[in-house]
This record gives sequence, C-alpha cells and structure tokens, in this order.
Amino acid sequence: MFDLDKWQEITAALKQNKLRTILTGLGVMFGILILVTLLGIGRGFQNNIQSSLGNFATNSTVFWVERTTKPYKGLPRNRFYRFTNDDLVALKRSIPELEHIAPDINGWSGSATNNTFRKDKKGNFRVKGTSPAMNMVNPVDVTEGRFINENDLKEFRKVITIGPRVQELMFDEDEDPIGQYLKVNGIYFKIVGTVKPLSRNMGNRDDVIQMPFTTVQQLYNYGDKFYSFIATARVGESVDELQNKIFKILARRHSIHPDDTQAIGNFNIAKLFNKIFGLFNSIGFLFWVIGFGVLITGVIGVSNIMHVVVKERTRELGIKRAIGAKPLSVVGQIINESVFLTTFAGFWGLVIGVVIVELIGKATEGNPDAQILNPYVDINVAFIALGVLVFFGVLAGLLPAQRAIKIKPVDALRYE
Repeated sequence: MFDLDKWQEITAALKQNKLRTILTGLGVMFGILILVTLLGIGRGFQNNIQSSLGNFATNSTVFWVERTTKPYKGLPRNRFYRFTNDDLVALKRSIPELEHIAPDINGWSGSATNNTFRKDKKGNFRVKGTSPAMNMVNPVDVTEGRFINENDLKEFRKVITIGPRVQELMFDEDEDPIGQYLKVNGIYFKIVGTVKPLSRNMGNRDDVIQMPFTTVQQLYNYGDKFYSFIATARVGESVDELQNKIFKILARRHSIHPDDTQAIGNFNIAKLFNKIFGLFNSIGFLFWVIGFGVLITGVIGVSNIMHVVVKERTRELGIKRAIGAKPLSVVGQIINESVFLTTFAGFWGLVIGVVIVELIGKATEGNPDAQILNPYVDINVAFIALGVLVFFGVLAGLLPAQRAIKIKPVDALRYE
C-alpha cells in the first residue's frame, strides 16, 4: 500500500544534501544513458549492414572456374574449362540438399559510350543474364510488370527487365516502359518488368538490363557455357557439406583431379555472414560490458553515499529503534532511499538515451552515405535496464542498511 509519509521521509532525507544527491544520481544516470545510447547506435550499424545485404541468401556459396593445377586422366595441368548448363541439371538431380542454383552471366556492354538506344535517347548500361533462381538467391523488387520466368529461359526470349536508372534515362517521366522495346547492342528487346535492387550484391545496380541467361548465351555466342554460379542450401542443411558435394560432382564431370581444390574457385558466403553476425554479437556484448561498467560505478557511488547517510543519521536511527521500530523497518527505509535514487536517476538516463538515439536516427535519415540506419532502443532492453537498476539499487542500500541495524539504540543516542 502506498505510504505518503514514508515517501515524504525518503525525499526529505535526500534533500538534506542536494548537491551530494544530484552528483550521485548523475553517476547512475550517465551509466544507463551510455548503455542505452551504445546499444541503440550498435543496432543502427547492424541495420545498415543488413540493409546493404538486402534479402541476399545467407545460406549460399559461390563457385567459379579456375585453371587446373594438376594433370589428370592424360590431361595437362594449367587447363581451362567452363561450366555448362548440363552441370546445373546434374547438380540439381544429384544433391537433395541443394535448393537453388543460378548461373551469373554478364553480357557485352558495348563500346565505352553507348550500347542502348530508343528513339532519340541512348545510354550505356550493364547487361546481365538472370533467372528465376537468381531472384530467389539475390532478389530484386519488381516495381512493375514481372521478372524473367522459366518460359523465357526455355524459349530464349528477347525480353528484359530494367533498373531505375535505365528507366530514367530512356523514358520520359509519364511514359510506361512495360511492353516497349529497347535496342541493346543492335538487337531489340521487349521490356517485361522494371526492378529496383534491394542490395548491391552480385552486380545488382540501378543501371542494369537483365535478360534470360540462355538468351545471353545464344546472342553472345557463349554456347551453353558460363563462368560462375551461386547455390543455396535448403533450410537446416550444411553449406560446407553442399560445397563438398558440388566440388566432387564438378570435378568428375570436367576431369579435374579430386585433390585439385584450386581448379574450382569457391567462397562460402554463409561463413562470411556468420562472421558478420558474430561480430555484431561481440560488439553488442562489449557495449553491455561498457555500459554496465559505468552503471556499476554509479551504483557503487550510491552505496558509498548511503554509508555516509547512515553514519550522519545514526542518532535518528537510534531514536527510531528506541521507540520500537523493528530492524526490518530500518532496513526497508535505507533500501527504499537507495532504490528511489538509482531508479529516478536511471529513468531519466534511459529517457535521455532514447532521445539521443532518436535524434541520431533523424540526423542520418535519408543520407545514403550514413553508417547508421534506423537506430532504436529495444523495449526489452529498456525493461531489462530498469530491472537491473532496481536490483542494483537494492544492493547499493543493503550493506548500509545492515550497518544501520547493527547500531545499538543506546550507542546511537549517545552519538554526536
């Protein structure tokens, strides 16, 4: 039950030495302020990295061709080869852990000036071959129309999707590009969709023209060959195990020595993501340690001040004991004062910390070069911080309270 007299007594005790109370409270306030601000900024850094990665598949691995380094089956070392479309079929058929596999093929971008024309407009854009699988691995936002589909691949259709920069330069603002044609490297392609990259991974840019990878192979005389692809493992499957199986199958199909690991380049993207997320977890833990260190310093200051307060109020506490106050009542009074001071100061530190994080978010909003994106303070973190404050407040008052009840009423009455 709320006891007004008790709270008036607590506030009166803290007001006896205002400067000391304020300085002690500032130590706690800055501790929680630093903790909350660091965690909010850390979240902003993490959001920025995750935004730059977009929805890129984290359980993926990339393969590319290299020259062989060992002779095998009568074939010399330093031999060059390329992946084929049949490799894709064989990998899908042989590896149940494989979810998506997408070749990464670049078309010829033409001269250094322009490779794309429409009426009186022209521009120089990057040409890439893509597939529905690539949009599952490294997705883009289809803003209008559709993406390249399986029928486009099978029928070698001359259809394309264009990025925002291509649409901006090749069409007027009020023009609808869907169904229109662009002349790319001397060949007309029908626009079936406009896309916006969600990240800058694997060649995603605003100035890219994408077409079926089979069309790229046909138009640029690549045959059924390509130089690199990306594969993803099914949920719960090991990317390392997927890598090993892909390597063995490709080595067998291209007569590469089983121990010639340098002949097939590969990179485990899943390991990279794990390192990135592990780094953020470590940074978050470090921020907690720093914030708690400062917070504990402030709480120790509160405990020391409460020791001083108990000493100064020895006579008052002795009188209370002499007129019948129970030890538990004295302990409760000291702890309540400690908890009130730490919680009050910590609450304002939490509020100011949240405001600082919000101001940082406003200052970096809309800035493409900002390293912090949408920083915020997790509500769970706020509740944890408040809980920790109450706990530390109890600890800060516990030792002084124990000292207070050990004072004999007779000795306390004689204390000057």
